[in-house]
Amino acid sequence: MSDPPAAPTLITGGEALVRALAAHGVTRAFGIPGTHNLEIYRHLAAHRIDHLNPRHEQGAGYAADAYARVSDRPGVAITTTGPALLNIAAAVGQAYSDSVPLLVVSPGMPLRHPRQSTGLLHEMRSQTEALRGIAAISHRVSSVEEIGVAVARAFTLFRTRRPRPVHIEVPLDLLTATEPAGPVRTAPPASPATADPDALSAAAEALRSAARPAIVLGGGARGAAAECLRLAEELGAPVVTSANGKGIVAETHPLSLGVSLHSRAVRRRLAECDVLLAVGTELAESDLWEPLPALTGTLVRADIDPAQMYAGLPADIPLLGDARHTVRALLDALPGAPAPAIDTDTDTAHQARTIHRADTAQRADTVHRDVAALREERNAETRSEDTHLLPYLAAIRAALPADTVLTSDSAQCCYYGAIPHLPVAPEGRYLHPTGFGTLGYALPAAIGAKTADPTRPVVALSGDGGLQFSVQELATAVQLQLPLPVVVFDNGGYGEIRDEMVSRGDRPTAVDLPPVDLPALARAYGGHGVRADSPEALADALRHALNTPGPTLISVPLTPFPLTPAPAPAPEELPR
Repeated sequence: MSDPPAAPTLITGGEALVRALAAHGVTRAFGIPGTHNLEIYRHLAAHRIDHLNPRHEQGAGYAADAYARVSDRPGVAITTTGPALLNIAAAVGQAYSDSVPLLVVSPGMPLRHPRQSTGLLHEMRSQTEALRGIAAISHRVSSVEEIGVAVARAFTLFRTRRPRPVHIEVPLDLLTATEPAGPVRTAPPASPATADPDALSAAAEALRSAARPAIVLGGGARGAAAECLRLAEELGAPVVTSANGKGIVAETHPLSLGVSLHSRAVRRRLAECDVLLAVGTELAESDLWEPLPALTGTLVRADIDPAQMYAGLPADIPLLGDARHTVRALLDALPGAPAPAIDTDTDTAHQARTIHRADTAQRADTVHRDVAALREERNAETRSEDTHLLPYLAAIRAALPADTVLTSDSAQCCYYGAIPHLPVAPEGRYLHPTGFGTLGYALPAAIGAKTADPTRPVVALSGDGGLQFSVQELATAVQLQLPLPVVVFDNGGYGEIRDEMVSRGDRPTAVDLPPVDLPALARAYGGHGVRADSPEALADALRHALNTPGPTLISVPLTPFPLTPAPAPAPEELPR
């Protein structure tokens, strides 16, 4: 007689969830424990998942987002029900906009919870409906066994499609229920998608015959940095990047125009190209700052997302596939310039090779001069707006190692300053909340980036308005005691909105904030705080902060104001 079948493994939903995360290589999670998610927290240590607790769920989401961008592994955040899940919703929206693999797990109302409100703690009408409008997937499980399936589904999406955030909801009674968990399920290994051979041939032929090609790289091209640079050099094509693509090609390279889709001169050049190759980019209005003019040439789009072939500017030649494999295939189909004919006479052959090399060098020199002139034209467009920031940005660049990770906020000092004017190379990273454009990203993102790779320098760049959306995360940085400079350009409020009001002829309203002694606030949290009144002082403060445990907030005043609020106007001075 055969032995009876083994009894199924019985575990709680909380352990099934943590077991599934660990099976997919998760070693760190971000979040805040609450009454309804304690069964998840109970099992983290046993499955060797470290936990970092920011001071707000939105900070947990931004930290997990940056962790994913730097580590190239999905970021995981744990919330409790109701308000906690809604707190992280802004971070989910940002991860969706920037194609970041973020997994948010939360409890939900019990399986048999009535549709009629009962007043249960954190009760809301539907968490999944709320998150379904923000994330790629919001999956409410109905059994302990389904938890592993839901996690495997999320990681399959991350590996095979355009990575975007996923929410998994486990009814709170399932978290503590003991049920058969089934086998441990993991996402299958995936082979990179390869573009259609006929489309590749058509794209290669178009690029080979182009007289004025250009390349636009987005965040989806980051895994193909070396291939994209080689292709640009083969074609003699200027390279423009989106904010998410910043640094894929070194921004000091003679072919690089950096992040300049917002430049009128650059947009005009792209519109006049005979062939434009866009790799892993939406060509989005949030990068362009206005719609891209109609192209006069052929648009070749390489992207893993089929929808991008028809979004905005439809592709004339669509290359649907993984960026690295697609660009490699283009290079294989795009032979270099033909070698000169080899004569039997050695002197003649040597002369022909010498002429060929001279012609190639002359063409490259011409393209480099054209790109340099276009870069200068781009800079001239905004020089009057950016001049006050440029010396500070030069000081930041001089003080930081090349592999520094810079995190950024939706602030004037970033989108007018650092994004176009602070050069980054492939060994560094620049993380910016594009598209969705959330405020408060820089500080918690810097914490996530630093925990992803503690050996790399990480610096946060923010404005005083954006910083105060998540300033409480200074406490998290103090808890970690990792060196973390936080540079805050302080213009006394919401400078961009103030400028927009003035340009409309409106009276600035609700944009001038009472001054806050931000360095003192950092010290109150247990960190360090200094004021840098010059570029030289900023560079010195940065170098010191990179070797000082804990966060150092460096305030750069852009508008002089007293450190105490102005007295309130007398009653007769108040507007009627």
